[in-house]
Amino acid sequence: MSAIMTILKKELLDAFRDKRSVMAGLYYSIGTPVIISLLFMVLIGKVTSPDTLYLDIQHGERAPDLVRYLTSNGIEHGEEEQRKAITLRIGENYASQLSEGLEADVYLEADFSNNELQQSITRLRRAVQAYAGEIGSLRLVTRGVDPRVIKVIALHEQDSSAAKARGGFILGMAIFIMIYSVFISGMNLAIDTSAGERERDSLGLLLSQPITPMSIAWAKVICVTVFAMIGLALTLICSKIAYTFVPWEELGFNVNIDQTLVSAMLIVGFPIALMAASMQLFVSFMAKTFKEAQSYLTMVLFVPLALAMTANYEIAPHVLKWLPVSGQQQALMTLVKGQALPMQELLVSSSLTTAIAIGLTLAIDRLLKSEKVVFGL
Repeated sequence: MSAIMTILKKELLDAFRDKRSVMAGLYYSIGTPVIISLLFMVLIGKVTSPDTLYLDIQHGERAPDLVRYLTSNGIEHGEEEQRKAITLRIGENYASQLSEGLEADVYLEADFSNNELQQSITRLRRAVQAYAGEIGSLRLVTRGVDPRVIKVIALHEQDSSAAKARGGFILGMAIFIMIYSVFISGMNLAIDTSAGERERDSLGLLLSQPITPMSIAWAKVICVTVFAMIGLALTLICSKIAYTFVPWEELGFNVNIDQTLVSAMLIVGFPIALMAASMQLFVSFMAKTFKEAQSYLTMVLFVPLALAMTANYEIAPHVLKWLPVSGQQQALMTLVKGQALPMQELLVSSSLTTAIAIGLTLAIDRLLKSEKVVFGL
């Protein structure tokens, strides 16, 4: 243990000396929650208070009631410089068709492949359909028919979930960002303390000391794990502060990073950080150069990324809850929804995560005994 602690101090000192490398890994932890919060503040503002949609309404005099209805819903005819490339053209026989109880022709012309227009087109389409529904009900009333006749079933939904559980997608994304920060925060350090040391010819000098490769392996794994946990802690702090400025209540739920989630995230995140550190060091030692290690790790990070993302969807949920990363994420999702932690699944997934970390550390020990790996041959 004394040898491991000595090497660990040396690794931490080297890491803190290279401030650029350290901050490059921590930028994700600090910046991502802030960017996500700003993004949702803008989106919520647009959803709850949409801007007036200006478009080209041709022959609006043929359907004055429709034009007034659209105007009351924030859709108006605008000047050429302010309107979007959407045209709503009223058919020539609109009035006669409407009076005879037929379908009145209204034409929507736009570039449906333009992603910038999709939201506006959907908004306009819904407004026209809502107006058509009101006219249809009035037609039934004039014929002495109760409009409720066409409404066969009245489905009354009663949401029994807690307010914080309704933002499942947002909560899942927040937890995903926290877990992924573990892999990002220590990646640069893992490359620098393995492939970087080999390129600086300091790895061979370290192995020439009266210490075992196993002590070196564990010291490096613990050092990278420390920085991964620092990144996780920073993500939690930034998320707790940044998410309070987002008006979640306007969407009918809230996102609260409370003390329970913070504690659970740190405990659950430790075995993930240990696995991330050992995996990144193993891959970096396998690479021959610093740049090669960066390329390999970029591809390897897709594995935990895929596991974390699939946990948010119904893709083999019974299998994913027992696996590393996805199992921890699903357990944390259950916690933030106000339910009890699934301890059995969490223990199994955390045990597998720890076992993988130990196995990779033992593999690093074997790599450090190989001259091809130490000298990059």
